[in-house]
Amino acid sequence: MIQPVCTDDDWLRDVEQARGGVGFRLWWLGQSGYLVQWSGGHVLLDPYLSDSLTRKYAGTDRPHVRLTAPLVAPERLTFIDVVTSSHNHTDHLDAETLVPILRANPSASLVIPEANRGLVADRLGVPVDRPVGLDDGVSASVAGLTISGVAAAHEAVERDAQGRCRYLGYVLRFGPWTIYHSGDTMWYEGLADRLRPWRVDVALLPINGRAPERRVAGNLDGLQAARLSRDIGAAVVIPCHYEMFEFNTASPESFVAECRRLGQPHAVLRCGERWDAQASGR
Repeated sequence: MIQPVCTDDDWLRDVEQARGGVGFRLWWLGQSGYLVQWSGGHVLLDPYLSDSLTRKYAGTDRPHVRLTAPLVAPERLTFIDVVTSSHNHTDHLDAETLVPILRANPSASLVIPEANRGLVADRLGVPVDRPVGLDDGVSASVAGLTISGVAAAHEAVERDAQGRCRYLGYVLRFGPWTIYHSGDTMWYEGLADRLRPWRVDVALLPINGRAPERRVAGNLDGLQAARLSRDIGAAVVIPCHYEMFEFNTASPESFVAECRRLGQPHAVLRCGERWDAQASGR
């Protein structure tokens, strides 16, 4: 099993010691999960910190065998200001992760696609008016930052009866910085044009690709993630959505090779590893 660079007390110590630094920092939590730290605040993006899917699919014809050891118990994250879910798939909306986090952080903002409000409230057992709901092109100010929704195609841009997107990416703006967390998405026409004006400092993109035999919705592959980052002018791109489940992963090698070919700055993290904004940027 792949081991995070550090876990539990050691990882929490790294987060605490990084407080107050210049710029911002982020840590890859595995799958599409990140912790972003800026000016003493903390944002959790799509965390998956349990074994719920491994247990759910054990003994089926689609086992979710975990490749990377868990980083930290979710109830130990007692310093969270904002937590997001980009869509309703369990590795992005996991009750065994989010319920303990919300219990440990009762004043934290929970940001979701507005189209998913009812399901989110039911799955997490929270009041239906608790989450902050976004849609494509809709923004909200929470905990000192602005989060804007961008339609995601997993595998298509899917909308509810009111025309609201069920899958979103998020653009986070805080101080002089901009992060784009795509959630799960494939490349669709117009995506790069919509993102380019944001002048993204860090793009967080999936690279596991699309394989029909997996029987799950697809994402960008490594080549596409590198090219999308170049096309939107991202100062740096960091890959995700791999090395979590044996049946749905990819090597970052093609991503790295394409970034190098394109001259696209990039960073490949290990689970639990910190990336400091001072290491790159405009």
